[in-house]
Amino acid sequence: MIEKVKFDGFKYIDGGVCAAQGFKANGIQCGLAHEGATVGKKKNDLAVIIADRECSAAAVYTTNKVKGAPIAVTKKNISDGRAMGVIVNSVNANTCNADGPEKARKMCELAAGEFGLKPADFIVASTGVIGQPLPIEPIEKGISELCRGVSYEGNAAAVEAIMTTDTQPKEVAAVFEIGGKKCVIGGMLKGSGMIHPNMATTLTFITTDVSIAPEYLQRALNDVVKDTLNMVSVDGDQSTNDMCYGMAGNSEIKSENEDFEKFENALYVVMMNLARMMARDGEGATKLVECICAGADDLNTARIVAKSVITSSLFKAAVFGEDANWGRILCAVGYADAEFDIDKVDVDLASNAGKIAVCRNGSGVPFSEEAAKEILSEEEIKVIVSIGEGEYSAAAWGCDLTYDYVKINGDYRS
Repeated sequence: MIEKVKFDGFKYIDGGVCAAQGFKANGIQCGLAHEGATVGKKKNDLAVIIADRECSAAAVYTTNKVKGAPIAVTKKNISDGRAMGVIVNSVNANTCNADGPEKARKMCELAAGEFGLKPADFIVASTGVIGQPLPIEPIEKGISELCRGVSYEGNAAAVEAIMTTDTQPKEVAAVFEIGGKKCVIGGMLKGSGMIHPNMATTLTFITTDVSIAPEYLQRALNDVVKDTLNMVSVDGDQSTNDMCYGMAGNSEIKSENEDFEKFENALYVVMMNLARMMARDGEGATKLVECICAGADDLNTARIVAKSVITSSLFKAAVFGEDANWGRILCAVGYADAEFDIDKVDVDLASNAGKIAVCRNGSGVPFSEEAAKEILSEEEIKVIVSIGEGEYSAAAWGCDLTYDYVKINGDYRS
Protein backbone atom coordinates (compact mmCIF):
# COMPACT_ATOMS: atom_id res chain seq x y z
CA MET A 1 0.00 0.00 0.00
CA ILE A 2 1.38 3.43 -0.97
CA GLU A 3 2.03 6.13 1.61
CA LYS A 4 -0.48 8.94 1.96
CA VAL A 5 0.80 12.31 0.79
CA LYS A 6 1.48 14.64 3.72
CA PHE A 7 0.01 18.15 3.82
CA ASP A 8 0.56 20.83 6.47
CA GLY A 9 -2.51 21.38 8.64
CA PHE A 10 -4.00 17.92 8.02
CA LYS A 11 -3.76 14.75 10.07
CA TYR A 12 -4.87 11.36 8.76
CA ILE A 13 -7.07 9.20 10.95
CA ASP A 14 -8.79 5.85 10.63
CA GLY A 15 -12.48 5.43 9.99
CA GLY A 16 -13.09 6.18 6.33
CA VAL A 17 -16.70 7.27 5.80
CA CYS A 18 -17.40 6.78 9.50
CA ALA A 19 -14.62 9.13 10.66
CA ALA A 20 -16.78 12.24 10.37
CA GLN A 21 -19.18 12.73 13.27
CA GLY A 22 -22.67 11.35 12.69
CA PHE A 23 -22.15 8.61 10.08
CA LYS A 24 -22.69 4.87 10.44
CA ALA A 25 -22.08 2.14 7.88
CA ASN A 26 -22.16 -1.61 7.34
CA GLY A 27 -21.55 -4.21 4.67
CA ILE A 28 -22.64 -7.84 4.30
CA GLN A 29 -22.61 -10.65 1.79
CA CYS A 30 -26.21 -11.01 0.66
CA GLY A 31 -25.47 -13.58 -2.06
CA LEU A 32 -25.45 -11.55 -5.26
CA ALA A 33 -23.85 -13.36 -8.17
CA HIS A 34 -23.83 -12.94 -11.93
CA GLU A 35 -24.64 -15.84 -14.23
CA GLY A 36 -21.99 -18.55 -14.02
CA ALA A 37 -20.39 -17.19 -10.87
CA THR A 38 -20.18 -18.88 -7.48
CA VAL A 39 -22.54 -17.36 -4.91
CA GLY A 40 -20.48 -18.61 -2.01
CA LYS A 41 -17.50 -16.31 -2.52
CA LYS A 42 -16.82 -14.80 0.88
CA LYS A 43 -16.81 -11.10 0.07
CA ASN A 44 -19.34 -8.50 1.12
CA ASP A 45 -21.51 -7.33 -1.76
CA LEU A 46 -24.06 -4.96 -0.19
CA ALA A 47 -23.34 -1.80 1.82
CA VAL A 48 -25.17 1.06 3.46
CA ILE A 49 -24.07 4.42 4.85
CA ILE A 50 -26.53 6.30 7.05
CA ALA A 51 -26.33 9.77 8.61
CA ASP A 52 -27.73 10.70 11.99
CA ARG A 53 -29.53 13.63 10.38
CA GLU A 54 -30.25 15.09 6.96
CA CYS A 55 -27.18 16.18 5.00
CA SER A 56 -26.31 18.42 2.13
CA ALA A 57 -25.59 16.21 -0.88
CA ALA A 58 -23.76 16.65 -4.17
CA ALA A 59 -22.63 14.33 -6.94
CA VAL A 60 -20.58 14.07 -10.10
CA TYR A 61 -21.35 11.34 -12.63
CA THR A 62 -19.84 9.48 -15.56
CA THR A 63 -19.84 11.25 -18.92
CA ASN A 64 -20.40 7.96 -20.75
CA LYS A 65 -23.59 8.00 -22.84
CA VAL A 66 -24.40 4.58 -21.39
CA LYS A 67 -25.25 5.16 -17.74
CA GLY A 68 -26.16 2.75 -14.99
CA ALA A 69 -29.79 2.89 -13.85
CA PRO A 70 -28.84 4.02 -10.31
CA ILE A 71 -27.51 7.31 -11.71
CA ALA A 72 -30.92 8.44 -12.99
CA VAL A 73 -32.60 7.45 -9.72
CA THR A 74 -29.98 9.20 -7.61
CA LYS A 75 -30.11 12.39 -9.70
CA LYS A 76 -33.83 12.62 -8.99
CA ASN A 77 -33.47 11.74 -5.32
CA ILE A 78 -30.86 14.42 -4.57
CA SER A 79 -32.27 17.11 -6.86
CA ASP A 80 -33.13 19.04 -3.67
CA GLY A 81 -29.48 18.86 -2.53
CA ARG A 82 -30.31 16.63 0.44
CA ALA A 83 -29.81 12.99 1.42
CA MET A 84 -29.71 10.74 4.47
CA GLY A 85 -27.91 7.65 3.24
CA VAL A 86 -26.36 5.47 0.55
CA ILE A 87 -27.33 1.95 -0.52
CA VAL A 88 -24.84 0.25 -2.85
CA ASN A 89 -24.08 -3.19 -4.25
CA SER A 90 -21.19 -4.78 -6.10
CA VAL A 91 -21.12 -7.80 -8.47
CA ASN A 92 -23.82 -6.39 -10.79
CA ALA A 93 -23.74 -2.89 -12.32
CA ASN A 94 -27.51 -2.73 -13.01
CA THR A 95 -26.75 -1.23 -16.42
CA CYS A 96 -28.36 -1.81 -19.84
CA ASN A 97 -31.35 -3.60 -18.31
CA ALA A 98 -34.98 -2.67 -19.01
CA ASP A 99 -35.88 -3.18 -15.35
CA GLY A 100 -32.82 -1.32 -14.06
CA PRO A 101 -34.56 1.85 -12.81
CA GLU A 102 -37.22 -0.24 -11.08
CA LYS A 103 -34.54 -2.27 -9.26
CA ALA A 104 -32.63 0.88 -8.27
CA ARG A 105 -35.80 2.45 -6.86
CA LYS A 106 -36.55 -0.77 -5.02
CA MET A 107 -33.15 -0.69 -3.33
CA CYS A 108 -33.96 2.81 -2.05
CA GLU A 109 -37.37 1.66 -0.84
CA LEU A 110 -35.87 -1.29 1.02
CA ALA A 111 -33.27 0.84 2.80
CA ALA A 112 -35.79 3.56 3.58
CA GLY A 113 -38.16 1.03 5.12
CA GLU A 114 -35.49 -0.20 7.53
CA PHE A 115 -34.68 3.30 8.80
CA GLY A 116 -38.16 4.80 8.70
CA LEU A 117 -37.19 7.26 5.97
CA LYS A 118 -38.35 8.12 2.45
CA PRO A 119 -36.87 6.36 -0.61
CA ALA A 120 -35.87 9.80 -1.93
CA ASP A 121 -33.57 10.17 1.10
CA PHE A 122 -31.16 7.64 -0.44
CA ILE A 123 -28.37 7.69 -2.95
CA VAL A 124 -28.21 4.35 -4.79
CA ALA A 125 -25.23 2.89 -6.63
CA SER A 126 -24.21 -0.39 -8.25
CA THR A 127 -20.96 -1.73 -9.68
CA GLY A 128 -19.95 -4.94 -11.40
CA VAL A 129 -20.87 -6.77 -14.59
CA ILE A 130 -22.78 -4.76 -17.22
CA GLY A 131 -25.81 -6.08 -19.07
CA GLN A 132 -27.04 -8.77 -16.67
CA PRO A 133 -30.30 -8.25 -14.73
CA LEU A 134 -29.77 -7.38 -11.08
CA PRO A 135 -31.37 -10.04 -8.85
CA ILE A 136 -33.27 -8.07 -6.22
CA GLU A 137 -34.17 -11.09 -4.08
CA PRO A 138 -30.78 -11.40 -2.29
CA ILE A 139 -30.94 -7.68 -1.48
CA GLU A 140 -34.47 -8.03 -0.11
CA LYS A 141 -33.36 -10.98 2.00
CA GLY A 142 -30.26 -9.27 3.37
CA ILE A 143 -31.45 -5.70 3.87
CA SER A 144 -32.62 -6.14 7.48
CA GLU A 145 -29.33 -7.71 8.57
CA LEU A 146 -27.41 -4.99 6.75
CA CYS A 147 -29.28 -2.09 8.30
CA ARG A 148 -29.51 -3.56 11.82
CA GLY A 149 -25.75 -3.91 11.83
CA VAL A 150 -24.81 -0.29 11.08
CA SER A 151 -22.30 1.25 13.46
CA TYR A 152 -19.88 4.14 13.76
CA GLU A 153 -17.12 1.55 13.14
CA GLY A 154 -18.72 -0.08 10.09
CA ASN A 155 -16.55 1.49 7.43
CA ALA A 156 -14.35 -1.56 6.78
CA ALA A 157 -17.34 -3.82 6.12
CA ALA A 158 -18.82 -1.19 3.81
CA VAL A 159 -15.70 -0.61 1.73
CA GLU A 160 -15.25 -4.34 1.19
CA ALA A 161 -18.77 -4.50 -0.21
CA ILE A 162 -18.05 -2.06 -3.04
CA MET A 163 -14.85 -3.79 -4.23
CA THR A 164 -14.88 -5.69 -7.53
CA THR A 165 -11.43 -6.46 -8.97
CA ASP A 166 -9.86 -4.20 -6.33
CA THR A 167 -7.12 -5.94 -4.38
CA GLN A 168 -6.98 -3.35 -1.59
CA PRO A 169 -9.66 -1.38 0.28
CA LYS A 170 -9.35 2.34 -0.38
CA GLU A 171 -10.21 4.65 2.52
CA VAL A 172 -8.91 8.03 3.67
CA ALA A 173 -9.99 10.38 6.45
CA ALA A 174 -8.39 13.67 7.45
CA VAL A 175 -8.78 16.05 10.39
CA PHE A 176 -8.41 19.82 9.95
CA GLU A 177 -9.76 23.05 11.47
CA ILE A 178 -12.32 25.59 10.35
CA GLY A 179 -12.97 28.54 12.67
CA GLY A 180 -10.92 26.88 15.39
CA LYS A 181 -13.14 23.78 15.42
CA LYS A 182 -12.06 20.27 14.52
CA CYS A 183 -13.57 19.01 11.28
CA VAL A 184 -13.30 15.72 9.43
CA ILE A 185 -13.68 14.58 5.84
CA GLY A 186 -13.65 10.85 5.19
CA GLY A 187 -14.10 8.80 2.07
CA MET A 188 -14.06 5.37 0.49
CA LEU A 189 -13.56 4.45 -3.14
CA LYS A 190 -13.70 1.44 -5.39
CA GLY A 191 -11.85 1.33 -8.67
CA SER A 192 -9.29 -0.90 -10.33
CA GLY A 193 -10.24 -1.36 -13.98
CA MET A 194 -12.18 0.64 -16.58
CA ILE A 195 -10.37 3.64 -15.14
CA HIS A 196 -10.20 6.62 -17.46
CA PRO A 197 -11.35 10.28 -17.32
CA ASN A 198 -13.92 11.65 -17.29
CA MET A 199 -14.71 10.56 -14.55
CA ALA A 200 -12.13 8.01 -13.67
CA THR A 201 -14.14 4.82 -13.26
CA THR A 202 -15.07 4.66 -9.66
CA LEU A 203 -17.67 4.73 -6.99
CA THR A 204 -16.56 7.29 -4.41
CA PHE A 205 -18.41 8.21 -1.25
CA ILE A 206 -17.37 11.21 0.85
CA THR A 207 -18.73 12.22 4.25
CA THR A 208 -17.99 15.27 6.37
CA ASP A 209 -19.18 16.94 9.56
CA VAL A 210 -18.56 20.39 8.05
CA SER A 211 -21.80 22.28 7.54
CA ILE A 212 -21.92 23.53 3.96
CA ALA A 213 -24.82 24.54 1.73
CA PRO A 214 -25.59 22.07 -1.08
CA GLU A 215 -24.63 24.48 -3.86
CA TYR A 216 -21.21 25.08 -2.31
CA LEU A 217 -20.70 21.40 -1.63
CA GLN A 218 -21.42 20.80 -5.32
CA ARG A 219 -19.06 23.60 -6.32
CA ALA A 220 -16.24 22.20 -4.20
CA LEU A 221 -16.82 18.69 -5.51
CA ASN A 222 -16.81 19.87 -9.13
CA ASP A 223 -13.55 21.77 -8.57
CA VAL A 224 -11.72 18.96 -6.79
CA VAL A 225 -12.81 16.14 -9.11
CA LYS A 226 -11.05 17.93 -11.98
CA ASP A 227 -7.68 17.59 -10.25
CA THR A 228 -8.14 14.20 -8.59
CA LEU A 229 -10.44 11.53 -10.01
CA ASN A 230 -10.36 13.06 -13.49
CA MET A 231 -6.56 12.87 -13.47
CA VAL A 232 -6.40 9.08 -13.15
CA SER A 233 -6.21 6.50 -15.93
CA VAL A 234 -5.52 2.78 -15.78
CA ASP A 235 -6.64 1.42 -19.13
CA GLY A 236 -8.44 4.01 -21.27
CA ASP A 237 -11.91 2.51 -20.74
CA GLN A 238 -14.62 4.66 -19.23
CA SER A 239 -17.28 3.16 -16.99
CA THR A 240 -21.04 3.42 -17.19
CA ASN A 241 -21.55 3.75 -13.45
CA ASP A 242 -19.06 6.35 -12.18
CA MET A 243 -20.32 8.34 -9.24
CA CYS A 244 -18.76 10.57 -6.64
CA TYR A 245 -21.01 11.59 -3.78
CA GLY A 246 -20.42 14.09 -1.01
CA MET A 247 -22.54 14.31 2.12
CA ALA A 248 -22.08 17.12 4.65
CA GLY A 249 -23.80 17.15 7.93
CA ASN A 250 -23.03 20.76 11.07
CA SER A 251 -22.04 28.12 11.03
CA GLU A 252 -23.01 26.73 7.43
CA ILE A 253 -20.70 27.68 4.59
CA LYS A 254 -22.78 29.74 2.17
CA SER A 255 -20.17 31.67 0.22
CA GLU A 256 -16.70 31.26 -1.26
CA ASN A 257 -15.04 32.60 1.86
CA GLU A 258 -11.94 31.46 3.78
CA ASP A 259 -13.86 28.56 5.30
CA PHE A 260 -14.91 27.37 1.84
CA GLU A 261 -11.28 27.46 0.70
CA LYS A 262 -10.21 25.39 3.73
CA PHE A 263 -13.00 22.90 3.06
CA GLU A 264 -12.07 22.59 -0.60
CA ASN A 265 -8.41 22.06 0.31
CA ALA A 266 -9.39 19.31 2.74
CA LEU A 267 -11.57 17.67 0.13
CA TYR A 268 -8.59 17.70 -2.23
CA VAL A 269 -6.37 16.07 0.39
CA VAL A 270 -8.80 13.18 0.81
CA MET A 271 -9.73 12.72 -2.83
CA MET A 272 -6.17 13.05 -4.14
CA ASN A 273 -5.04 10.26 -1.86
CA LEU A 274 -7.99 8.12 -2.93
CA ALA A 275 -7.09 8.81 -6.57
CA ARG A 276 -3.50 7.65 -5.98
CA MET A 277 -4.71 4.50 -4.25
CA MET A 278 -6.97 3.74 -7.21
CA ALA A 279 -4.15 4.19 -9.72
CA ARG A 280 -1.78 1.95 -7.74
CA ASP A 281 -4.45 -0.74 -7.50
CA GLY A 282 -5.09 -0.73 -11.24
CA GLU A 283 -5.87 -4.20 -12.51
CA GLY A 284 -2.64 -6.18 -12.62
CA ALA A 285 -0.54 -3.12 -11.71
CA THR A 286 2.82 -3.35 -9.98
CA LYS A 287 3.69 0.37 -9.98
CA LEU A 288 2.09 3.76 -9.40
CA VAL A 289 3.02 6.30 -12.06
CA GLU A 290 2.66 10.05 -11.43
CA CYS A 291 3.18 12.52 -14.26
CA ILE A 292 3.74 16.13 -13.26
CA CYS A 293 3.47 18.64 -16.09
CA ALA A 294 4.98 22.05 -15.23
CA GLY A 295 5.72 25.24 -17.11
CA ALA A 296 2.33 25.48 -18.83
CA ASP A 297 0.70 28.77 -19.82
CA ASP A 298 -2.65 27.62 -18.41
CA LEU A 299 -3.97 24.91 -16.11
CA ASN A 300 -5.95 23.06 -18.76
CA THR A 301 -2.83 22.58 -20.91
CA ALA A 302 -0.96 21.14 -17.91
CA ARG A 303 -3.81 18.74 -17.21
CA ILE A 304 -4.03 17.57 -20.82
CA VAL A 305 -0.31 16.88 -21.15
CA ALA A 306 -0.07 15.04 -17.82
CA LYS A 307 -3.05 12.85 -18.70
CA SER A 308 -1.68 12.16 -22.17
CA VAL A 309 1.47 10.64 -20.69
CA ILE A 310 -0.20 8.40 -18.11
CA THR A 311 -2.71 7.08 -20.67
CA SER A 312 -0.07 5.95 -23.17
CA SER A 313 -0.21 2.15 -23.38
CA LEU A 314 3.29 2.01 -24.86
CA PHE A 315 4.73 4.05 -22.01
CA LYS A 316 2.80 2.03 -19.41
CA ALA A 317 4.23 -1.18 -20.88
CA ALA A 318 7.74 0.30 -20.76
CA VAL A 319 7.28 1.11 -17.06
CA PHE A 320 6.34 -2.53 -16.42
CA GLY A 321 9.53 -3.59 -18.20
CA GLU A 322 11.52 -0.95 -16.31
CA ASP A 323 12.71 0.37 -19.66
CA ALA A 324 13.62 4.07 -19.81
CA ASN A 325 12.11 4.47 -23.27
CA TRP A 326 11.68 8.23 -22.95
CA GLY A 327 10.71 8.53 -26.62
CA ARG A 328 7.31 7.09 -25.72
CA ILE A 329 6.86 9.86 -23.17
CA LEU A 330 7.76 12.56 -25.68
CA CYS A 331 5.45 10.95 -28.21
CA ALA A 332 2.55 11.14 -25.75
CA VAL A 333 3.41 14.75 -24.94
CA GLY A 334 3.50 15.50 -28.65
CA TYR A 335 0.01 14.20 -29.46
CA ALA A 336 -1.57 15.94 -26.48
CA ASP A 337 -4.35 18.24 -27.72
CA ALA A 338 -2.75 21.46 -26.45
CA GLU A 339 -0.58 24.29 -27.74
CA PHE A 340 3.08 24.55 -26.62
CA ASP A 341 6.56 24.44 -28.14
CA ILE A 342 7.80 20.84 -28.31
CA ASP A 343 11.38 22.13 -28.65
CA LYS A 344 11.17 23.47 -25.08
CA VAL A 345 10.11 20.17 -23.50
CA ASP A 346 12.29 18.60 -20.78
CA VAL A 347 11.66 15.15 -19.25
CA ASP A 348 13.03 13.66 -16.01
CA LEU A 349 12.39 10.28 -14.41
CA ALA A 350 12.40 10.06 -10.62
CA SER A 351 11.66 7.74 -7.70
CA ASN A 352 13.03 7.02 -4.24
CA ALA A 353 16.09 5.65 -6.04
CA GLY A 354 16.98 9.04 -7.54
CA LYS A 355 16.29 11.34 -10.47
CA ILE A 356 17.65 11.36 -13.99
CA ALA A 357 17.31 13.67 -17.02
CA VAL A 358 16.38 11.86 -20.23
CA CYS A 359 15.28 14.71 -22.51
CA ARG A 360 16.16 18.39 -22.86
CA ASN A 361 14.67 20.86 -25.32
CA GLY A 362 12.82 18.08 -27.11
CA SER A 363 15.92 15.96 -27.67
CA GLY A 364 17.55 13.06 -25.88
CA VAL A 365 20.53 13.53 -23.59
CA PRO A 366 23.11 10.92 -22.52
CA PHE A 367 22.13 9.02 -19.35
CA SER A 368 22.96 5.79 -17.57
CA GLU A 369 20.58 3.01 -18.54
CA GLU A 370 21.54 1.18 -15.35
CA ALA A 371 20.67 4.19 -13.17
CA ALA A 372 17.41 4.67 -15.06
CA LYS A 373 16.44 1.02 -14.56
CA GLU A 374 17.13 1.34 -10.85
CA ILE A 375 14.83 4.37 -10.68
CA LEU A 376 12.10 2.49 -12.59
CA SER A 377 12.41 -0.55 -10.30
CA GLU A 378 10.68 1.31 -7.46
CA GLU A 379 6.96 0.98 -6.70
CA GLU A 380 6.28 4.71 -7.22
CA ILE A 381 7.59 6.36 -10.39
CA LYS A 382 7.46 10.07 -11.25
CA VAL A 383 7.65 11.50 -14.75
CA ILE A 384 8.41 15.22 -14.63
CA VAL A 385 7.61 17.06 -17.84
CA SER A 386 8.39 20.77 -18.30
CA ILE A 387 6.81 22.32 -21.39
CA GLY A 388 7.97 25.95 -21.04
CA GLU A 389 8.20 28.82 -18.63
CA GLY A 390 4.54 29.20 -17.66
CA GLU A 391 3.35 29.20 -14.07
CA TYR A 392 0.83 26.36 -14.20
CA SER A 393 1.30 22.71 -13.32
CA ALA A 394 -0.85 19.62 -12.90
CA ALA A 395 -0.42 16.00 -11.83
CA ALA A 396 -2.00 12.84 -13.19
CA TRP A 397 -1.81 9.27 -11.90
CA GLY A 398 -1.72 5.92 -13.62
CA CYS A 399 0.01 2.54 -13.44
CA ASP A 400 2.02 0.10 -15.49
CA LEU A 401 0.40 -2.23 -18.02
CA THR A 402 1.09 -5.86 -17.16
CA TYR A 403 0.32 -9.39 -18.34
CA ASP A 404 -2.14 -9.74 -15.47
CA TYR A 405 -4.34 -6.93 -16.82
CA VAL A 406 -5.19 -9.11 -19.81
CA LYS A 407 -5.71 -12.19 -17.61
CA ILE A 408 -8.12 -10.34 -15.29
CA ASN A 409 -10.19 -8.86 -18.09
CA GLY A 410 -10.18 -11.98 -20.22
CA ASP A 411 -12.05 -13.78 -17.44
CA TYR A 412 -13.93 -10.99 -15.66
CA ARG A 413 -17.39 -12.61 -15.55
CA SER A 414 -16.30 -15.92 -14.03
